[in-house]
Amino acid sequence: MRKPLVAGNWKMNGSRESNNTLIKGIVDRSSQVANVEVLVCPSFVYIAEVAKQLDGSTVFFGSQDVAKEEVGAYTGEVSVGMLKDIGCTYAIVGHSERRALFGDTDHIVAQKFAAAQNGGIKPVLCVGELLEERESGQTEAVVERQLQAVVDLVGISALENSVVAYEPVWAIGTGKTASPQQAQDVHAFIRSWISKEDAAVAEKVRILYGGSVKAANAKELFSQTDIDGGLIGGASLAADEFISICEAAG
Repeated sequence: MRKPLVAGNWKMNGSRESNNTLIKGIVDRSSQVANVEVLVCPSFVYIAEVAKQLDGSTVFFGSQDVAKEEVGAYTGEVSVGMLKDIGCTYAIVGHSERRALFGDTDHIVAQKFAAAQNGGIKPVLCVGELLEERESGQTEAVVERQLQAVVDLVGISALENSVVAYEPVWAIGTGKTASPQQAQDVHAFIRSWISKEDAAVAEKVRILYGGSVKAANAKELFSQTDIDGGLIGGASLAADEFISICEAAG
């Protein structure tokens, strides 16, 4: 039985004051969430502070990215060792914004995946297609290419100790959401693709859906067979909304 995971990606949002209010709201209501793993991913500069606020709670924290290098002259980068040192348990890799805005290729994403996992942090691997790719029937080919780059570098067994997040790029921050059936179809494809290499890994790996998930649509999305939770963007910045999504996952 795969335990649902709901992860909040705060992106480049937050301040000490707003983070404090948000975390207090999440922690105060986290007891309402049963049998769901809850994760928040603040901006790098706030992770340590958020960690202190979460101390003693059941809420996990992670990062929105990680360097592919372990140490050295890489100005502005944050290594897995640094993240591990402050207690991070997860790191998002390959988010569509990193791919589109910062040039993270499939190979770079695979290297970041490997760096995170080798350093003892569980990667949350984001995959997903552009609108034009969906409209031209390339969704499965794009997702397969993104997965294959990781498997080529680290092997299929590495996916067991990771999370995959399917995020159709056309549904991120646009208000558009893949229908539950559209999302399930891609999740089923991902699990089937992994299963061809290793059925046991496919059964264990959690596959999240991301793309304008809200409390209003979360229950229907999460009721699909192969959807094991969500990677939540904007809706993770409001405690009540985020916890309601977590409750839907349970």
